[in-house]
Amino acid sequence: MANQVEPKLIKPLFDLLQKEHYIILATVDHETGGPNVNAISWVYAHSEDAIRFAVDNRSRIVQNLVNNPSAAFTLIANETTYSISGKASILEQKLEGVPLKLALVEVAISEVRDIMFYGSKITVEPQYDKTYDKNAAAKLDKQVLEAIRNRA
Repeated sequence: MANQVEPKLIKPLFDLLQKEHYIILATVDHETGGPNVNAISWVYAHSEDAIRFAVDNRSRIVQNLVNNPSAAFTLIANETTYSISGKASILEQKLEGVPLKLALVEVAISEVRDIMFYGSKITVEPQYDKTYDKNAAAKLDKQVLEAIRNRA
């Protein structure tokens, strides 16, 4: 049985990405031309066709995307694993409304693919804890996600 492929986010993924979520981002390394993989969490589905995220504007991720806009997310949800790929653009070099120097990036989705191997399912989704001041983390997360959402 072939894995499901969609041109945009399905509703459960769109709904899931309305709040902070653990996701893996792959880009093309601007120096080596090889893969560069990062875990990120300030991610938001702006629409069924676009995912936005915020990262430090000095990040290798930003340098990679300026050089080559190809990007792919790996997302574990709904008892399976998805690859979401598309082309990225830097919407803002300095996201307004947050105390950190974060770039706002949008990925125009070209494909959403269920990549789970045949005959299996995810039984426990990844979870994480912030290891620094919980109140400061919650405040910053709220500021960043509101800034991402409020960008037209």
